[in-house]
Amino acid sequence: MGFPMAGHLSLDKSVDVYVFNRTGSVSSKWIKQYAGIQLTSFQSLSCKFDGVITCLKDDAAISSFLLKSGVLNYIKTNGFIVDHSTSSLDLVDLLTNNKEIISKKISFFDAPVSGGEAGAINGVLSVMLGGPKKKLSKITPVMETYAKLITHIGSNGHGQLTKMVNQLCIASLIQGLSEGVQLGMKSDLNMSKVLDAISGGAAQSWQMDNRFKTMVKGEFDFGFAVDLMVKDLKIALDYSNALNLDLSTSKSILKKYKKLSTLGDGQLDTSSLIKLLN
Repeated sequence: MGFPMAGHLSLDKSVDVYVFNRTGSVSSKWIKQYAGIQLTSFQSLSCKFDGVITCLKDDAAISSFLLKSGVLNYIKTNGFIVDHSTSSLDLVDLLTNNKEIISKKISFFDAPVSGGEAGAINGVLSVMLGGPKKKLSKITPVMETYAKLITHIGSNGHGQLTKMVNQLCIASLIQGLSEGVQLGMKSDLNMSKVLDAISGGAAQSWQMDNRFKTMVKGEFDFGFAVDLMVKDLKIALDYSNALNLDLSTSKSILKKYKKLSTLGDGQLDTSSLIKLLN
């Protein structure tokens, strides 16, 4: 996700883009495609950043990069951090209460995204933003280079809470879509005509528009992976348990995704849920 997002940002001539990836070959590949400066470490830099934008796998990767790499030393006082990862609320609390971040008056924004790999490539992601209202006018133009919709939900944590809602909704949509597609295929229906018939009605969704045909074909290499959905659903369900919510459908779907991962399909995209119905 971060690869094409940074690519769109690099097209903004008013911004100097420095890129860093824990796997150096990835940032080297990025530099060959886009205009920017590759960083291999955060030691003895001659510059300081107005802000840092991150898009990482999980809590451990985010906290390691932001708190252990030395990058905080190179963010200007009154700078910003925009984290587009999906993380836990504990991680948000850890960062917003970090003494160095507070002392340098760095504004932190939890800003998870939706739209998948295609959304990142096409620069049309949706951003769910949690954080202070100050600096919104500064960070919004930056995010507009790779996002079509940016919604400031509320204070820190509200971005991640909204992403929990998003992931719970998506998981149920994919389960329903899987069951519908499987019924149609087992009934020898013309699935192209089925899609034409139902995609303009109440069943229409992003998942249907983008995954119906590929699910019929048995193609599951389209970005957001099963293992990431497992991580995201765990976060949402842990939080729901704290609210005494019994989200039985989501719990059942999480078990299915865990099974896919156990079967070795953790890197397939989330529409591969239909494989369990074969």
